[in-house]
Formats: sequence, structure tokens, C-alpha cells
Amino acid sequence: MFLNFDVSQLSNKMINKIIKKILKHNVKNVVLSKKLQEDENFINIANSNNINIFDGRWLEKYLAYEIIEYVLNKKNMKKEETELAVLINQIDDASIENIKVFAKEFKIVNIVTNHINKFKKIEEDMYNNLGTMITITNNKKKSLRNSKIILNVDFVNEIINKYNIYDEAIIINLDGDVKINRKRFNGININNYEIQFDDNNNNGKFYSKDIYESMIYKKLPFNNIREQIKKSNVKISNLIGNNGKIKFN
Repeated sequence: MFLNFDVSQLSNKMINKIIKKILKHNVKNVVLSKKLQEDENFINIANSNNINIFDGRWLEKYLAYEIIEYVLNKKNMKKEETELAVLINQIDDASIENIKVFAKEFKIVNIVTNHINKFKKIEEDMYNNLGTMITITNNKKKSLRNSKIILNVDFVNEIINKYNIYDEAIIINLDGDVKINRKRFNGININNYEIQFDDNNNNGKFYSKDIYESMIYKKLPFNNIREQIKKSNVKISNLIGNNGKIKFN
């Protein structure tokens, strides 16, 4: 269901009336307009009623490769000359498949995690079955010292700021907004993104990433979702940081 209301702010009475109608039609997933996403009260009431709001966060993990490629192209960097760090604690199929792809194409891939033992088996399987190598570490002083690209899968603000980060690093945060507190940090901190894709009938009132996320059946295997993304010709159109759209020099 797509929701769009051209009002500055909805009253609690109006919100509850809308939520009641949504639940009456047994709708559990909604796409909110850009304007409605600014209404925190609406979002809180929707969440409290177990209504899922598409926000592109789930989709972002499946677009991690495209986001990194977009950054590399803008910065004239080559994968085979670049050190990539992946910050991750929780293992899922999408993350494992992404790591496999990264290990084949990047010069060095460092997996930075608090659960080193969990990733040891993945490291062994990749080397034995694919002939690719990754490094698993959790050294807060050295892990991110030379990583020009950092893919932050699930490190929250408090954790990531405990690490010594390369001053000019480009950080891609897949799981919510993160702020780097280090005074010397002069890199790029990416907290969101926007896409374009074929046959997109978006009228500009909605974010394309939210629309596309609502079109995907989430229980499909990783490779099937990736194939769908390729068929739809999904492209990254913008990356968003703490101060809005990022302009690469």
C-alpha cells in the first residue's frame, strides 16, 4: 500500500483512523511518501501496530556492490588496488555472498568483527572452495587504519567510534545513521542512498528505493534477488550523508 498525505502534520485522531483502515484491509506493509516520512508520530504509531514501513534498508544489503562501485567510479579508484573493510557481527546469507564477491575483486578484504570464531569457518570455506582469502580481525588500532572503503553492515555508533579509522576513508553504513566522532576524520560518511530503475512510475512523491524494495519477495535466495536487480537495471543515483546528498570532487 502506498500512502501520501499533503498535510504538514497529522493529528493522532487522523493517524489512528488511517491505521485502523490499513489493518482492516489486512495490510502489513506500506510505502510512505517523502512528506509522510517526516511525520515521526505517524511512523511511531504505525510501528507500534506492527506495520512494516519500506525504507530501503533491507534492499541496501543487496545493493552493497553497486554502492561501492558507484563510490569507486566517482573517486577514480580500482577494486584491485583498494583495501576494503567489512564491519559485521551478525551472519546472514546476503552478507556471506557479498563477502565472497568482494574477496574475488578487491586487493584486500578485512572482516572486522567481535565474533572472530563465527567467521573462521567462512574464511576456511572460502579458501578451500573458492581459492579466495579474507582476513578476520578485531584490532581497534590497526583494523581500519588503511581501509579506504569501509562497509559497515551492523556496527552501531558506539562501537564504530572505538576504532582508529583512516582519516580519508569512505564509510557506507547499511543499518541506520552513523556519525564519526573523531576530529581528524575528513572522509565521507554515507548513511543513505537513492536509486533509479526501469519502468519506474514514481511521481517524485516517493523514494524509488522504497518502491523497489516493496516489489521484491524477500524469501528469494540471494542470487535470485540479485538477478531481479540486474533485470530491472537498478542504478545508484545518489548517496546521502549527514548533510544531504554527497557531491564527489
